Amino acid sequence: FGSRNQEGVPQESTPCKEQLLPFLAIMSGMFTRFVEPGRLALITYGPCEGKMCTIVDIVDQKRVVVDGPESVTGVPRHMMPIKRLSLTDFKSKLVRGAREKALKVALERDAALEKWNETNRAKRIKAKETRKNMTDFDRFKLMVAKRKRAGQVRLALRKQKTKK
Repeated sequence: FGSRNQEGVPQESTPCKEQLLPFLAIMSGMFTRFVEPGRLALITYGPCEGKMCTIVDIVDQKRVVVDGPESVTGVPRHMMPIKRLSLTDFKSKLVRGAREKALKVALERDAALEKWNETNRAKRIKAKETRKNMTDFDRFKLMVAKRKRAGQVRLALRKQKTKK
């Protein structure tokens, strides 16, 4: 069954490479965060939740080996499902299966963790962690500071309104 040309010879129904090239170029431009060795990721579930790690090796379609390194981020080398990772835009030049020493050197050379700490997402996570760890007295001091600031803003607005 399938398609035939005018001479009656069966033709392939799959598109040729030349037809797929524009599509592949568009697809590769869409995705920038690939699962690859050296990719910095945030752990979203499990005992190391909220910590940064680096993908060191790919086990199969659903699992990777990650490493902190433990002395820097507190994440030991272990296997983890990709679903529990949130990939970031940052990547270090790293060979597959690199050891901890090579990983530390690559992270320092590319300054990946420093770049991550400057992002809005990292700052938001850190602020959330700070709020979570506040004591009752810290919350009270924050409330007083907010009241004071709101009073100063109100006073400045009132002065501006009377000037006009």
